[in-house]
Amino acid sequence: QVHLVESGGGLVQAGGSLRLSCADSGRTFSSYAMGWFRQAPGKEREVVAAISRNAVITNYGDSVKGRFTISRDVSQNTVYLQMNSLEPEDTAVYYCAAGPRPHGSSGFYDYWGQGTQVTVSA
Repeated sequence: QVHLVESGGGLVQAGGSLRLSCADSGRTFSSYAMGWFRQAPGKEREVVAAISRNAVITNYGDSVKGRFTISRDVSQNTVYLQMNSLEPEDTAVYYCAAGPRPHGSSGFYDYWGQGTQVTVSA
């Protein structure tokens, strides 16, 4: 069973940084690829980053390349999203998800966290 809980969201000024965490309380964390998605009001959910089970493969959405970094710590059953050079356009609810592959489409993920709000002020 996979149970994902995100943390680390908040309010930050443009140009600042935040690190999101997503912890899995189950015992199968290493069996899944992990993804971060976000959804802003009135917009569709979009991929932010994804990472394979062994962390060899990482993928990023075009709008965050060079600014965000995804990583995972198997010993902590946790996936992280380091967000630098934040922009007001990054404001959204951020969700982590678990699935079989680090795919860019949300439909390929089986388990989702409840989300954490990130707000970037101008």
